[in-house]
Amino acid sequence: MPQRKLDVVLDSVKRLQRMGATANLVNLLQKQHPADLAQLLSELPDKDRQSAFSLLVERSSRLGMEALSELGPEAGAALLAGRSPEEIVKLTQELASDDAAAIIDYLPEELAAAVLELMQKRPTGGEVGDLLEYKEQTAGRIMNPKVFALSEDMTAGEAIIALQESRDVEMVFYLYVIDARRHLVGVVSLRRLLLVPPSTPLKRIMTTDLISVRADMDQEEVARQVASYNLLAIPVVDEENKLVGVITVDDIIDVIKDEATEDVYRLAGLAGDDRVFTRPTDSLRKRLPWLIVNLATAFLAALVVSQFEGTIATVTALAVFMPVVAGMGGNAATQTLTVIVRGIALGELTWSNSRKALFKEALVGVGNGVACGVLGAAVVWVTQGDKWLGGILAMAMIINMVIAAVAGTLIPLSLRALKVDPALASSVFITTLTDVFGFLSFLGLGTVFIRYLQRAG
Repeated sequence: MPQRKLDVVLDSVKRLQRMGATANLVNLLQKQHPADLAQLLSELPDKDRQSAFSLLVERSSRLGMEALSELGPEAGAALLAGRSPEEIVKLTQELASDDAAAIIDYLPEELAAAVLELMQKRPTGGEVGDLLEYKEQTAGRIMNPKVFALSEDMTAGEAIIALQESRDVEMVFYLYVIDARRHLVGVVSLRRLLLVPPSTPLKRIMTTDLISVRADMDQEEVARQVASYNLLAIPVVDEENKLVGVITVDDIIDVIKDEATEDVYRLAGLAGDDRVFTRPTDSLRKRLPWLIVNLATAFLAALVVSQFEGTIATVTALAVFMPVVAGMGGNAATQTLTVIVRGIALGELTWSNSRKALFKEALVGVGNGVACGVLGAAVVWVTQGDKWLGGILAMAMIINMVIAAVAGTLIPLSLRALKVDPALASSVFITTLTDVFGFLSFLGLGTVFIRYLQRAG
C-alpha cells in the first residue's frame, strides 16, 4: 500500500476507534489486504492494535490470522499472548503449519507448551510440534509439511485427477514424484503434465536431476540454493531422501530479509531481534556486552597512545590530528568488511579465491591512502604551516588504510574458518586494529621525525 493511502486508512481507523464505530471499523479492515493490515497494526499503539486485532479475528478469523502472519512471528505472538491456549489453538488452525510454528515459538514458554499439548490431540495438530523439533533457522523449521506428491506409478491423467481433488495444496508449479517408500525420485512441471497424453507414465516425463535440501540445512544456504537456481519452491528431504516438506519462494524472501537484517545488526554488534520498539531493558541487555568488549579494546588503543606522551607533549599538534588517521582507517575497514562479509554470505568468497580479493582490497587501500593522505597533508600544511606534519599524516594514513584493507579481508575469512559468525565478531577486532595501528603509525612517525616538527610553545 502506498504510504499516502496507508496514512489515510490509518487516520480513519484511529478516528473510528475513538468514535466506537465498530461496524464501520470492521467494514474498513475487511477491505484491506493482509499485508496492508499488518502495516496498519504495526502503526497503531499497543492498546489500539490489540483492540483492532481482537475485533478483526472475531468477525473474520482467517483474515485476522493472515494479517498476524504478515506482521511477523514476534509481533504476532505478542498479540496472542493474552489469550487462552484453547483460543490460540483455534486461531492458529487458520495458518499453514510453518507459520503457526513460527508464532508459537515466540509465545511464553508455559503458554507455548500448553498450546502444543492441546494441538497434539487434534488430527493434524502434530505437524506444528514436529516442525518445532527441528533446530532454529533450518529448512525443517520453515518448510510446509503439507506437500503435494505423486506416485511414480501414476499416469499423467491420474495425476491431474489427484491434483483436482486436492484442495489444500500450497503451490503446484512443481509436482514432486515419490516411490512406494516416499523417497523423492523426480519432479514434473505443471506445464509438462498438461501437454502430454493422459496415458503417459510420470516416469517418462519426470526430471530426475532435481535440486533438494536436507531438513537440517541452514535456512541461509536454502535461500542461496533457491536464488542460484531461480526456483519457485524447493523440496525438503530427510537423511533417507524421503520427502518431508516444501519451502516456497515467499518463505525464502522472508529468510533473505531476516538474514540481511541480522548481518547488518551484527556488523554493529547488535542482536538480530533488537527492534525500534523493543523494551529498553531488553535492548540494554542485548547491546551492553559488545559495548563492554569495545571498551576493553579502546583501552588497548589508549595504552598505545600513553607510550608517546613525551612526543605529544613536545608536538601538541600530533594530538589534534591523531583521531583523523584512526577514524579514516576505521571507515575504510568498514567498507572492506561490508564487501567481504557480503561475499562470504553469498558464497562468492572462500579461502581458495581469497588471495585475489586480498590483493584487490590492498590495492584499493593504497589508492585510498594516497588520495586521502595527500588531501589531508595539504590541509595540515595550509592550516598549521608544517609540511613535515602533513607528510607524516599522509604516510600514517596510507599505512593504516592498507592495514584496514588486509584486516577487513582476512579477519572475517579467518573467523568463518573457525566457525564463528564473521558479521558478529569482525568489527570488534578490526576497530581495535585500525585504532592501534593508526595511533602507532602516526605517533611513531612523529617520534622518528620529531626534530623536523614545530615544537609546542
